Amino acid sequence: MNNSFVELNGRERAKALLDPHTDRELVGPFDDMISPHLEPQGIVPESDDGVIVMKGQISGNDAVVISIEGAFQGGGIGEVSGAKIVAALEKALEDNKQGKKIYPVFILDTGGVRLQEANYGLLSISEMQNVIIALKKYVPVIGLVPGRVGSFGGMSITGAILSYLITTRKARIALNGPEVIEQEAGVREFDSSDKNLIWNTLGTKQRVATGLADEVSGDSVDAIRNAVSNAIIEEKDAHRTEHVDFYLSLLDQLDLSAEATPDSYRKLYKNVTARKHSFPEAIEGKRVSNNDQSRGRLWFESLTGIKNATSDVPTVLHATVDGIEYTAIVPDEGNSFPRVRHGEVGLEEGFAMANIINQVVEEDKDKNVKRPIVAVVDVPSQAYGYKEELVGIHVALASSAAAYAKARQAGHPVIGFIPGDALSGGFLAHGLQSNRLIALDDDSITIQAMSKESAARITLRTIDELEEATKNVPAMAYDVDNYNKLGALYKLLPGIESWKPTAAGVKTVADTIKAAIKSAREGENNMHFRYETPIAKESGRKATIKMRHAIAQQWDK
Repeated sequence: MNNSFVELNGRERAKALLDPHTDRELVGPFDDMISPHLEPQGIVPESDDGVIVMKGQISGNDAVVISIEGAFQGGGIGEVSGAKIVAALEKALEDNKQGKKIYPVFILDTGGVRLQEANYGLLSISEMQNVIIALKKYVPVIGLVPGRVGSFGGMSITGAILSYLITTRKARIALNGPEVIEQEAGVREFDSSDKNLIWNTLGTKQRVATGLADEVSGDSVDAIRNAVSNAIIEEKDAHRTEHVDFYLSLLDQLDLSAEATPDSYRKLYKNVTARKHSFPEAIEGKRVSNNDQSRGRLWFESLTGIKNATSDVPTVLHATVDGIEYTAIVPDEGNSFPRVRHGEVGLEEGFAMANIINQVVEEDKDKNVKRPIVAVVDVPSQAYGYKEELVGIHVALASSAAAYAKARQAGHPVIGFIPGDALSGGFLAHGLQSNRLIALDDDSITIQAMSKESAARITLRTIDELEEATKNVPAMAYDVDNYNKLGALYKLLPGIESWKPTAAGVKTVADTIKAAIKSAREGENNMHFRYETPIAKESGRKATIKMRHAIAQQWDK
């Protein structure tokens, strides 16, 4: 066997971690569970859809290794590969709940969502994040980023949620790839041709020095195996998404007017002392400027009755009204972080929202009936910026996603209401951890993983070619009607204009939210509702359901 772990393929990596003669692959290539969404786009599918799941032992401990093959579609997550991961994690969760300890190990070699089936990828990534949060109550979930592709996009958010992250010197970790930042924000923001800049910012040395990864291992198979084994035996957990007050304190001291460098940030990181943060509820304020208006703001104010809502963090609104906690992320044209001025989810938004949701959970921990949380979703994307990547925007978004997941698992109904755009990491952080999703049936609403311009660049297509592909694959489309075909929505509400909340429209939305809360209370605290809607069963998640059954059948063989 090749002694370089990085140079192994995904299957060889999984096998290399497990004790000799203990490995058993689940739903492997001969099961022929391929993606049904690639061939209609002229893409040859892979027989294992780019994800390998193996059960076995690591140093005598039962383990399940999930290995993403970066050589297939850049390690992107689609419906089938995502369902394989989620199903395996859920079976591991069942075993641990029954006292049969099994340690999950996640090998990340991935660019994030597979853009050719983008909305399936976003759904799957949110679902795996939910299970990881639940698993961490029983065992650490160990992550490994060997190199080649690295860990990017929505899967970098997943990596931040993992208990402990091991890397090699050949790894890179970031939410947004340099090419995407350059496409969205310009070459002055991030020059994708500057390899030194990329490695000094996103590479292992900087990431470990600033707490975004936990350990650098040598590249040999033995070194990697020993690092993973030790993490399991010692049950290591960095609790990365629990350090919200530290990161908020760090942002308080970050000089946004100065040029940011890896060295300057590293010094700041090492000298920050965390202080407790608290964010009061939104109150009625001065008239909001037209540039700060958004559908998220309009509907937050309509549902709460708070006019011109303002808060300590101008981009983050929250308030409890009639026993329901409403949250929203909104634009702020004068924000000191320029990349969030149009409602994007950035560093402060992610960490502040996590703080707010964690506070709700703490306040209600001894109550028999937990407060419902309604996330009003109008997020055009995550923030695309150099300073955001330097600090670790993927941890900010992971902190928010983890907080929503923990709230739901603690018994809080979490309802996502979509009156505006719901894109990419912003949607993963704010909205996709809901156990019921409601959307307005409005043609102006966009739901997707990436802007058309960036998606075309990454997939090597023209905009016209991209739009042509969306006609055959609903998960590729950007409109809410095609999103509804995936089966994830609790309700799609027709006849209500997103930019004009009338009294009748607000009442319909409020009544639907109350019905969704009741439905969530009657169901489980997980996300299985998305597989159980009539649309999901008939067509939207057929491949997901088939994969879940296959993993269940093979788990204990």
